[in-house]
Parts: sequence; C-alpha cells; structure tokens
Amino acid sequence: MMAAVKQDKRGASALLSDSDISRIVEMAWEDRTAFEAIEAQFGLNESGVVALMRKHMKPSSFRMWRKRTAGRTTKHAVLRGAVFLRHRATHTRP
Repeated sequence: MMAAVKQDKRGASALLSDSDISRIVEMAWEDRTAFEAIEAQFGLNESGVVALMRKHMKPSSFRMWRKRTAGRTTKHAVLRGAVFLRHRATHTRP
C-alpha cells in the first residue's frame, strides 16, 4: 500500500502510514464503526474515507463496499444516536 495524505481542519497535510490505511479500511468495512469515529481518530471525513477506499481497493471491492454502506444507519452516528460512538464489549468496564 502507498501512504495517503490527509488534511486536517486547517488544510495542513499529513501522511498516513500503511498501518493507518489498513486500520481505516478495516474500520470502514465494520458495520458498527461510524464514519465519525474514523474522523475522530484519523481526521478523515466520510468523503475522505470514500476517496481512500477507492484508491486502495480493487474496483469491484470498492463497489461492493459502497453498496453495502449506502443506506446503512450504523455508519452515521447522527442517525443511530450518540450512545454508539464507540463499540464496547459488554464484558468490559466503562
């Protein structure tokens, strides 16, 4: 994988490492991880995640992912409530 460039709120650019890119792709594929959680951790908004996924995935995998996330309320914290910003196992302490 190649390093990707992300922009923060001031427009400054920073490089994402290969492990960051791998984690973003993993989080984007997870049903319960909202785009807002990815933005909080890596500074990429939904369109930035879409661009990263488009660049680092095969075209057929990207189309399958977009179809899967298109109407999914769990990918948007606003649509499912702020209680679920972060997934936590039931057996862990708060």
